[in-house]
Amino acid sequence: MTKIRDPLPADEPAWRKLWGGYNRFYDAMVADKVTAATWRRILDAASPVFALLAEQNGMVVGFAICVLHEGTWSVEPVCYLEDLFVGEDHRRSGIGRALIAELIELGRQQGWARLYWHTRIDNIIARRLYDGFVEADDFVRYRLSLR
Repeated sequence: MTKIRDPLPADEPAWRKLWGGYNRFYDAMVADKVTAATWRRILDAASPVFALLAEQNGMVVGFAICVLHEGTWSVEPVCYLEDLFVGEDHRRSGIGRALIAELIELGRQQGWARLYWHTRIDNIIARRLYDGFVEADDFVRYRLSLR
């Protein structure tokens, strides 16, 4: 049984372990001060950054990290699912689907205009999951680093 819940301060070590796996998966190096700031934002009710954790048998096994923001095409808030990750030993067991389904339900309850996310074109396993919710659109992402 998978439980989807809000993070608690005591979840930081488990989240950090998963966060490290997520960054290794994407060959990313996130500075420790950024990781610490991300965790602080997740726990800060006033921050637009929030997370959901997936728990099985008392262990945190996955997460979804989102940014709730205003948009120019709606008056309702928009939710960007920035990071979704399930630990390697727990993949293909419905955890990713449960995290997204919980976000959809939360968005309906809170009146969000939409939920959106992206992934690498070659992330076939994730894309199979995502295609079960909605078809990919035809947008191309541009990313310009300013630091």
